[in-house]
Amino acid sequence: MNIGTTVPLMEPGWDRALFKQWVEEIDQGQWSSLSIGERINFVNPEFMTSLSACAAWSERVELISTISVVTMHNPVLLAKQFATIDLISNGRLTVGVGVGGREEDYAAIGADWNKRRLAILEQHCATMRKVWAGEKVVESALRRVEPLPVQSGGPTILSGAIGPKSIKAAARFADGLSGFSLTASLEEIKNSFDQMTAAWQQQGRTGKPRLIASFWYGLEAEGKQKMLQHLTRYMNFMPQDIVDMLLPIAGFNGSVAELKDFINEVKSLGADDVILVPTCTDIDELRLLNETLF
Repeated sequence: MNIGTTVPLMEPGWDRALFKQWVEEIDQGQWSSLSIGERINFVNPEFMTSLSACAAWSERVELISTISVVTMHNPVLLAKQFATIDLISNGRLTVGVGVGGREEDYAAIGADWNKRRLAILEQHCATMRKVWAGEKVVESALRRVEPLPVQSGGPTILSGAIGPKSIKAAARFADGLSGFSLTASLEEIKNSFDQMTAAWQQQGRTGKPRLIASFWYGLEAEGKQKMLQHLTRYMNFMPQDIVDMLLPIAGFNGSVAELKDFINEVKSLGADDVILVPTCTDIDELRLLNETLF
């Protein structure tokens, strides 16, 4: 099983030096992948620009978007942007997709909240694959949309689906599941894996879907406090009563040894990957985990 980590860009205080250091430490360590996510009305640097920087500053690790809110954007432009990042990274990009859950982000960029639908997500992914395959999207155009991705046919697409309906849809158009457990629950992770596998088989697809589990974490008591501070900020778009309910149970908290044991339990559920989501920018913590988890 692969173990990757997210660059915690949802924390404030980033500059070029710290961002580059995180990317290089991940790439030069034992991590299998590096991930970043997308938000608009928040402290994080812009998503596509950041993913491009990760591609340029790294040489080895897989780059995973966790996730791109595809229904918020034009799919042809997205396909061109992702193909460019695949080119910069020499074919190391995997595209995690979803519909998002923040109406304010759609509104901020003039996107239509009514397009936050699984059917439109599926259509957009089909359009991106058409572009990546080199098919024209405008028949009268003198050229197709380029560059073509380094990966033949384009990057793998993983769905950030949560819940039976979205997982069932994901089995139709995605290559796997980029799952996230709010509470770092083994039962929740198992259920999502089982649902994806069953839906995959019902669609008559061959092989098996790629199954990824990810979750927030904080190490020891100090890490718990950092995680609570991070999540209080991160969940600012949610109603306060839901935030109050989630905060005590969100994420994983424990020692490095306990985190390693938890990762092994996730592996036993059939995970192909675990992606850790740090809740602080402490580079020493990243180094500690690189030395002890592998």
